[in-house]
Amino acid sequence: MEASKSTSAPDLRQRPPRSPRMRLGGYVLLPRILDKGRALLAGKLGEYRYNGKGMDRHFFNFTGLDHETLKAEIAKGGGDGDLLAWIQANAKYPRQAWEIAAWSDYHARRTPDSDAETLADFAQEVAKFSASREDINTWFDLLDLDDHCTFGGKA
Repeated sequence: MEASKSTSAPDLRQRPPRSPRMRLGGYVLLPRILDKGRALLAGKLGEYRYNGKGMDRHFFNFTGLDHETLKAEIAKGGGDGDLLAWIQANAKYPRQAWEIAAWSDYHARRTPDSDAETLADFAQEVAKFSASREDINTWFDLLDLDDHCTFGGKA
């Protein structure tokens, strides 16, 4: 497949990566991961991290891909469609569309309900932006709020 070389790296020092809610091939997180990988390669990552940890680890665990291997593929300059095709061809755990949809839906709704410490940490993170927001309930809500406020938005 001929990779399109027109994909430019976002400057994540100037704006956030795409929302974790955005999907590519049905996968939540994937457009955000690609933005961070491209920005890393261009020296424009800012405060973001591309390391296969944090929230991104869920995508890498689900597909069985390694973040360094994906970074090497991103470095070839392909567009989102090219990278999705590569992921589908190289995932250690090939998934059916229904599995991807179920996994993505779960992560889009995932809350910090595992234990009291995690709930307290989540509440503390939300409080950094607003003490009155009662609509920030999921991890994706928190990431979107953090991105918005980091680049000048009001909570």
